[in-house]
Amino acid sequence: MDAKTHKSELTRAAIVDAALHLAADEGLEAINLQVVADRTGLSKSGVFSRVGSREALQKAVIEEYGRRFLADVFVPAMQAPKGLPRLDGIVQRWIVRMRDVEVHTGCLYTAGAFELDDREGELRDLLFQEVTRWRAALRRTVLQAMDAGHLRPDTDPGQLVAELNGMAMALLHDARFLRDTHASQHAQATWQRMLASYRT
Repeated sequence: MDAKTHKSELTRAAIVDAALHLAADEGLEAINLQVVADRTGLSKSGVFSRVGSREALQKAVIEEYGRRFLADVFVPAMQAPKGLPRLDGIVQRWIVRMRDVEVHTGCLYTAGAFELDDREGELRDLLFQEVTRWRAALRRTVLQAMDAGHLRPDTDPGQLVAELNGMAMALLHDARFLRDTHASQHAQATWQRMLASYRT
Protein backbone atom coordinates (compact mmCIF):
# COMPACT_ATOMS: atom_id res chain seq x y z
CA MET A 1 0.00 0.00 0.00
CA ASP A 2 1.47 3.35 -0.97
CA ALA A 3 1.56 6.31 1.41
CA LYS A 4 -1.17 8.21 -0.43
CA THR A 5 -3.59 5.27 -0.27
CA HIS A 6 -2.78 4.68 3.39
CA LYS A 7 -3.41 8.35 4.22
CA SER A 8 -6.70 8.27 2.33
CA GLU A 9 -7.84 5.19 4.26
CA LEU A 10 -6.90 6.82 7.57
CA THR A 11 -8.84 9.93 6.62
CA ARG A 12 -11.90 7.90 5.70
CA ALA A 13 -11.64 6.00 8.99
CA ALA A 14 -11.49 9.32 10.87
CA ILE A 15 -14.60 10.52 9.02
CA VAL A 16 -16.56 7.39 9.85
CA ASP A 17 -15.38 7.54 13.46
CA ALA A 18 -16.54 11.15 13.79
CA ALA A 19 -19.90 10.25 12.25
CA LEU A 20 -20.21 7.27 14.61
CA HIS A 21 -19.69 9.54 17.62
CA LEU A 22 -22.25 11.97 16.21
CA ALA A 23 -24.77 9.13 15.81
CA ALA A 24 -24.09 8.03 19.38
CA ASP A 25 -24.72 11.58 20.63
CA GLU A 26 -27.69 12.57 18.50
CA GLY A 27 -28.88 9.63 16.38
CA LEU A 28 -28.32 8.37 12.85
CA GLU A 29 -30.51 11.09 11.36
CA ALA A 30 -28.23 13.75 12.88
CA ILE A 31 -25.39 12.69 10.60
CA ASN A 32 -24.65 15.23 7.90
CA LEU A 33 -21.56 15.92 5.85
CA GLN A 34 -21.01 19.48 7.07
CA VAL A 35 -21.06 18.60 10.77
CA VAL A 36 -18.69 15.69 10.18
CA ALA A 37 -16.45 17.95 8.11
CA ASP A 38 -16.33 20.45 10.98
CA ARG A 39 -15.47 17.70 13.44
CA THR A 40 -12.65 16.33 11.32
CA GLY A 41 -11.22 19.62 10.06
CA LEU A 42 -12.01 18.76 6.45
CA SER A 43 -14.12 20.51 3.87
CA LYS A 44 -17.58 19.21 3.10
CA SER A 45 -16.38 18.28 -0.39
CA GLY A 46 -13.41 16.49 1.17
CA VAL A 47 -15.79 14.35 3.23
CA PHE A 48 -17.99 13.70 0.20
CA SER A 49 -15.05 12.64 -1.95
CA ARG A 50 -14.13 9.94 0.56
CA VAL A 51 -17.50 8.58 1.67
CA GLY A 52 -20.05 9.84 -0.84
CA SER A 53 -23.55 10.91 0.15
CA ARG A 54 -25.02 11.42 3.61
CA GLU A 55 -26.84 8.08 3.29
CA ALA A 56 -23.58 6.36 2.32
CA LEU A 57 -21.98 7.78 5.46
CA GLN A 58 -24.92 6.64 7.60
CA LYS A 59 -24.52 3.13 6.16
CA ALA A 60 -20.77 3.20 6.80
CA VAL A 61 -21.49 4.11 10.43
CA ILE A 62 -23.85 1.14 10.89
CA GLU A 63 -21.31 -1.21 9.29
CA GLU A 64 -18.45 0.14 11.42
CA TYR A 65 -20.49 -0.17 14.61
CA GLY A 66 -21.26 -3.78 13.70
CA ARG A 67 -17.61 -4.50 12.99
CA ARG A 68 -16.50 -3.10 16.34
CA PHE A 69 -19.29 -4.84 18.23
CA LEU A 70 -18.49 -8.25 16.76
CA ALA A 71 -14.74 -7.70 17.23
CA ASP A 72 -15.28 -7.04 20.94
CA VAL A 73 -18.01 -9.55 21.71
CA PHE A 74 -18.17 -12.38 19.21
CA VAL A 75 -14.76 -12.91 17.62
CA PRO A 76 -12.71 -13.42 20.84
CA ALA A 77 -15.30 -15.87 22.18
CA MET A 78 -14.74 -18.09 19.13
CA GLN A 79 -11.50 -19.22 20.79
CA ALA A 80 -13.56 -21.04 23.45
CA PRO A 81 -14.81 -24.59 22.80
CA LYS A 82 -18.19 -24.91 21.10
CA GLY A 83 -21.10 -25.15 23.45
CA LEU A 84 -21.70 -23.43 26.76
CA PRO A 85 -18.10 -22.15 27.16
CA ARG A 86 -18.49 -20.23 23.90
CA LEU A 87 -22.00 -18.98 24.67
CA ASP A 88 -20.92 -17.87 28.14
CA GLY A 89 -17.90 -16.12 26.64
CA ILE A 90 -20.11 -14.18 24.24
CA VAL A 91 -22.57 -13.11 26.94
CA GLN A 92 -19.82 -12.15 29.39
CA ARG A 93 -18.10 -10.01 26.74
CA TRP A 94 -21.45 -8.50 25.77
CA ILE A 95 -22.10 -7.42 29.36
CA VAL A 96 -18.58 -5.99 29.65
CA ARG A 97 -18.90 -4.07 26.38
CA MET A 98 -22.25 -2.63 27.42
CA ARG A 99 -20.80 -1.63 30.80
CA ASP A 100 -17.62 -0.10 29.36
CA VAL A 101 -18.83 1.27 26.00
CA GLU A 102 -22.58 1.39 25.36
CA VAL A 103 -23.44 2.70 28.82
CA HIS A 104 -21.48 5.83 27.87
CA THR A 105 -22.24 6.06 24.15
CA GLY A 106 -25.55 4.26 23.73
CA CYS A 107 -26.14 1.18 21.58
CA LEU A 108 -26.62 1.86 17.89
CA TYR A 109 -28.49 -1.41 17.44
CA THR A 110 -31.03 -0.43 20.10
CA ALA A 111 -31.23 3.33 19.58
CA GLY A 112 -31.17 2.93 15.81
CA ALA A 113 -33.98 0.41 15.96
CA PHE A 114 -36.20 2.85 17.86
CA GLU A 115 -35.17 5.66 15.52
CA LEU A 116 -35.93 3.73 12.34
CA ASP A 117 -38.63 1.27 13.41
CA ASP A 118 -41.45 3.19 11.69
CA ARG A 119 -39.53 4.02 8.50
CA GLU A 120 -38.78 2.17 5.33
CA GLY A 121 -35.67 2.37 3.19
CA GLU A 122 -32.13 1.16 2.72
CA LEU A 123 -30.87 2.51 6.04
CA ARG A 124 -33.48 0.59 8.02
CA ASP A 125 -32.83 -2.48 5.88
CA LEU A 126 -29.10 -2.36 6.62
CA LEU A 127 -29.62 -1.95 10.37
CA PHE A 128 -32.15 -4.78 10.27
CA GLN A 129 -29.59 -7.01 8.53
CA GLU A 130 -26.90 -6.18 11.09
CA VAL A 131 -29.18 -6.86 14.06
CA THR A 132 -30.58 -10.09 12.62
CA ARG A 133 -27.07 -11.27 11.73
CA TRP A 134 -26.02 -10.77 15.35
CA ARG A 135 -29.09 -12.56 16.67
CA ALA A 136 -28.56 -15.41 14.19
CA ALA A 137 -24.98 -15.80 15.46
CA LEU A 138 -26.32 -15.98 19.02
CA ARG A 139 -28.91 -18.55 17.98
CA ARG A 140 -26.26 -20.73 16.29
CA THR A 141 -24.20 -20.65 19.47
CA VAL A 142 -27.23 -21.69 21.53
CA LEU A 143 -27.87 -24.59 19.12
CA GLN A 144 -24.22 -25.67 19.43
CA ALA A 145 -24.58 -25.68 23.23
CA MET A 146 -27.69 -27.85 22.87
CA ASP A 147 -25.89 -30.23 20.48
CA ALA A 148 -23.04 -30.50 22.99
CA GLY A 149 -25.51 -31.49 25.69
CA HIS A 150 -24.79 -28.36 27.75
CA LEU A 151 -28.32 -26.96 27.48
CA ARG A 152 -31.62 -28.80 27.91
CA PRO A 153 -32.83 -30.48 24.70
CA ASP A 154 -36.18 -28.69 24.99
CA THR A 155 -34.49 -25.27 24.99
CA ASP A 156 -36.15 -22.84 22.59
CA PRO A 157 -33.21 -21.01 20.95
CA GLY A 158 -35.38 -18.12 19.86
CA GLN A 159 -36.71 -17.66 23.39
CA LEU A 160 -33.21 -17.68 24.91
CA VAL A 161 -31.95 -15.15 22.35
CA ALA A 162 -34.97 -12.92 23.08
CA GLU A 163 -34.25 -13.14 26.82
CA LEU A 164 -30.60 -12.21 26.26
CA ASN A 165 -31.63 -9.24 24.15
CA GLY A 166 -34.07 -8.17 26.86
CA MET A 167 -31.27 -8.42 29.43
CA ALA A 168 -29.09 -6.15 27.29
CA MET A 169 -31.82 -3.57 26.82
CA ALA A 170 -32.60 -3.57 30.54
CA LEU A 171 -28.93 -3.00 31.34
CA LEU A 172 -28.78 0.00 29.02
CA HIS A 173 -32.06 1.45 30.26
CA ASP A 174 -31.11 1.15 33.91
CA ALA A 175 -27.53 2.34 33.48
CA ARG A 176 -28.20 5.23 31.10
CA PHE A 177 -31.65 6.46 32.13
CA LEU A 178 -31.88 5.45 35.78
CA ARG A 179 -28.11 5.86 36.23
CA ASP A 180 -28.06 2.67 38.25
CA THR A 181 -24.42 1.86 38.96
CA HIS A 182 -25.38 -1.76 39.65
CA ALA A 183 -26.96 -2.38 36.23
CA SER A 184 -24.17 -4.61 34.92
CA GLN A 185 -24.23 -6.71 38.12
CA HIS A 186 -27.97 -7.13 37.68
CA ALA A 187 -27.40 -8.26 34.09
CA GLN A 188 -24.80 -10.74 35.28
CA ALA A 189 -27.23 -12.11 37.88
CA THR A 190 -29.93 -12.37 35.20
CA TRP A 191 -27.59 -14.37 32.97
CA GLN A 192 -26.65 -16.73 35.80
CA ARG A 193 -30.36 -17.29 36.53
CA MET A 194 -30.97 -18.02 32.85
CA LEU A 195 -28.09 -20.49 32.82
CA ALA A 196 -29.48 -22.28 35.84
CA SER A 197 -32.86 -22.70 34.14
CA TYR A 198 -31.51 -23.82 30.76
CA ARG A 199 -28.51 -25.90 31.76
CA THR A 200 -28.85 -29.70 31.63
